[in-house]
Amino acid sequence: MTSETPAFPDDFLWGTATAAYQVEGAAAEDGRTPSIWDTFSHTPGRVLGGDTGDTACDHYHRFREDVALMAELGVDAYRFSVSWSRVQPTGRGPAVQRGLDFYRALVDELLAHGITPYLTLYHWDLPQELESPFHGGTAAGGGWPERETAYRFAEYAQAVGEALGDRVHHWTTLNEPWCSAFLGYGSGVHAPGRTEPVAALRAAHHLNLAHGLGVQALRSVLPKRAEVLVSLNPAVVRPRSQSAEDVDAARRIDALANRVFAGPMLHGRYDEDLLADVRHLTDWSFIKDGDVETAHQPLDGLGINYYTPSVVSAAPEGATEVDRADGHGNGTASPWVGAERVAFHQPPGEHTAMGWSVDPTGLGDLLHRYSEEAPGLPLYITENGAAYDDKPDAEGRFHDPERIAYLHSHLDAVARARSQGIDVRGYFLWSLLDNFEWGYGYSRRFGIVHVDFETQQRTPKASARWYAEVARTGRLPEPTAPALD
Repeated sequence: MTSETPAFPDDFLWGTATAAYQVEGAAAEDGRTPSIWDTFSHTPGRVLGGDTGDTACDHYHRFREDVALMAELGVDAYRFSVSWSRVQPTGRGPAVQRGLDFYRALVDELLAHGITPYLTLYHWDLPQELESPFHGGTAAGGGWPERETAYRFAEYAQAVGEALGDRVHHWTTLNEPWCSAFLGYGSGVHAPGRTEPVAALRAAHHLNLAHGLGVQALRSVLPKRAEVLVSLNPAVVRPRSQSAEDVDAARRIDALANRVFAGPMLHGRYDEDLLADVRHLTDWSFIKDGDVETAHQPLDGLGINYYTPSVVSAAPEGATEVDRADGHGNGTASPWVGAERVAFHQPPGEHTAMGWSVDPTGLGDLLHRYSEEAPGLPLYITENGAAYDDKPDAEGRFHDPERIAYLHSHLDAVARARSQGIDVRGYFLWSLLDNFEWGYGYSRRFGIVHVDFETQQRTPKASARWYAEVARTGRLPEPTAPALD
C-alpha cells in the first residue's frame, strides 16, 4: 500500500458477487422453467457465439467447491441472486421446495465457512411466463411494462423471505433496474429484446413499484435485524464541454440513468424535468396515486455498481447517426428514450476488454453524490471489476496485472472516500468466477477465478491472490501480481 492510501477498518466487508443465470446452469432441473434470458439466449443472433446459460459455471452442482474457493480467499461475504423461475416456475403461486432447497444448501454451506450471504432477489431473469403475452389463454403477463409484474414480484419476495429469513439477514430487492428497463425494453440488447420506448418507461416505473412492494413484503416476514437494500448502477455522466447544449445532454442522461430510480426510491418523487423530457412519448398515466410513496421505503443501505463513466454531448447538427457506444451495447434502437440525440464519446486512455475506460474517479464521484443525496444511508459497492482477455502461461497460471491495477485504483478511491467521512461499509468484487456475460456470452471474463467452460475447472488468477491479501489485511498491496503456485 502506498503511504497515502488509508487503511480499511477491521469491520469493512470484503465480498465477491455472482448472478443466478450467469453461473448456476441446471436450466431445466428440479422444476426450473425458462426465464426471459433462457428464451433470449436461445434466439439466434441475440448472444455472441450463440452462447446460452444452460450450463454456465455449473454452480448449481459445484457450489460447495466455489464456497471452498471463497473460504480460501478469506472473503467475508458472498452476494448471489435467486433464480425466480427456479422458485416459482410460472412466476406466481406457491414456491417450489426443490428450488428453495438449493438456496438453503448454498446458504448453509456459506455459513459453515463463516461467509455471510447477501441475497439479491432479482438479477434480470424474469420468469418467461410473466413476459409472455398470454397465460392460460387469458391476457396476462407482458413483463415489467405491466403493473401486475410488480405484484407478482412482491409475492415472490415474500416466499423467499419466509424460506430463508431465518438464516439470511442481508437482502437486496433489485439489481440494476436500469438495465432491466432500458436495455431489455428500449434498446433490446438484453432480454426480452424489445425495442419499445414507452414500454421501457413503463418498465422503469413498475420496477420502482416492485422494489417498494418487495421491501414491504420482506419486512412483513423477516426478523427486525434483517437489512434490506437495493443495488443501482448510477451513471457518472460528464458533458464533453461546458456548452449549454452539452450540459443539457448530460442532464438528460442523468435523469434517465439515475434520477428515474433514485427519485422514487430515495425521495418519493419523479423530477419534473425527467417527466417533461419524454412527455412527447407518454403522459405517465401508468403512475397511479400512491405509487411513488410505495417505492419510497426505508432502506438499510444503498448498493452502488460502478465500472466506467460516460462522456456525452449534444449530437452535431445534421448528424444522421448518433454514437450510442455507451458501454451497454449498440443495438438498433437507443436505450436512452427521449434522449436519442445525445452522443456518447470514448474517453482516451486505458480501456478494458468491454471497451470501457478505466477511471476510478467516477467511483469517488458517486460515493460523494449519494452520501449527500441520501445522508445517513450506509453505502456498499455491490459490483466493481473489469474484464480482460486472460491467457494462461506455459504452466497454466493466469497472470492478470491489468485487473489488479484496476482493483487497486478503485479500492484506493473507496479508501479515500471513507477517509473523507463517507460511510462506505463494504465492497463486492465482480466477479468471483468467469461466467456468462449476457449478450457477450462467454467471450468476456470478469472473474478473479478462471473457469474452463469445457471442463469446469476453476483456477484462481493472480488477482484472486491479490484480493485475498486485501481481505486479510485491510490494506492495498502494491498493484503487482503475487507469486502463483
